[in-house]
Amino acid sequence: MIKFERVTFAYGEKQVLKDFSLEIRKGDCICFFGESGKGKTTLLRLICGLEKPSAGEILGTDKKRFSVVFQEDRLLKNLTVSENVALVGSRQNGDALLKKLGLQDYLDKKISDLSGGMRRRVSIARALNSDYDVLLLDEAFNGLDEDRIKDTAALILEETKGKTVIMITHSLTHAKLLNATVIHI
Repeated sequence: MIKFERVTFAYGEKQVLKDFSLEIRKGDCICFFGESGKGKTTLLRLICGLEKPSAGEILGTDKKRFSVVFQEDRLLKNLTVSENVALVGSRQNGDALLKKLGLQDYLDKKISDLSGGMRRRVSIARALNSDYDVLLLDEAFNGLDEDRIKDTAALILEETKGKTVIMITHSLTHAKLLNATVIHI
């Protein structure tokens, strides 16, 4: 369980969260939904410890292992597709995930040779290949066409059974693809 208790957070003078409380149970799929600048990405950063609340507390994160798909791909351009995904887990499993995401012909290609949507799928495969308790997805489907979004969502559902998934999206359709409970921020 991850529990927000009256969490407040500000970037300088700009307050983005005030007295935010929420309980996320193991195995939940939650979608933070709302306008830009309302604190959705900040919530993910708080969950995985990249930011600290200015007031309140977040419980239940200290022994959790997180895997994150950030808004930026954060891939190593000097490595191949397969090597990037194998950084966090087994190469065999990573290659299997890449194949399920339609990247079987690109395993030995450099990241710089890929389109934006392909790099996005590599980022998702890498996140799924790690050993985690909680998967954090920050606009994970950006750059993917509708068919790829559906296939990728199906793979995420298959790979995350019993695990907690917390996503950010500006699309309620994407939240529905993951059967997420929508929390309006």
